[in-house]
Amino acid sequence: MRFRDIKKQKRHTNDEPKPKYVYASYVDRIKAFVTDMFMIYAPILYITAYLILDGKDDFQSSSIAPFIDAALYGLIYAFFLSKFGQTPGKKAYDIKVVNDKTGEHISFFKSLFRFVTFLFTASTLLGLLLPFYRRDKKALHDILSGTIVVVEKK
Repeated sequence: MRFRDIKKQKRHTNDEPKPKYVYASYVDRIKAFVTDMFMIYAPILYITAYLILDGKDDFQSSSIAPFIDAALYGLIYAFFLSKFGQTPGKKAYDIKVVNDKTGEHISFFKSLFRFVTFLFTASTLLGLLLPFYRRDKKALHDILSGTIVVVEKK
């Protein structure tokens, strides 16, 4: 407030618009990611290593099995995001991935693109540290795919 306004006893009103969404915290996003890894990716790895291959040694020596498992996880992840707007981990923490312009669910191909860009940004770590410096808490894969992670309205 300016001194002149205080002297005249004018009240300064804050006319800033309220945010359209309540952004999910980065801690909840990490917790949801870890939950998804245990609920979706770990069973895929187990089935591949012990039911399809002959154990962990065959899995570790295989060059294609980890790639196939990651691709299968990406397809399941993209299906959940396109169908429900959230994965089981995100549902556990009441957060949702939506289009940043419309607020609607994203398409299957957009969610698959988001997963692929997540793999690249996670490998650089720069894209994962970006939400600490942004007000809307978007990571690099969110910016590239045009999505945002918000708290689900009840």
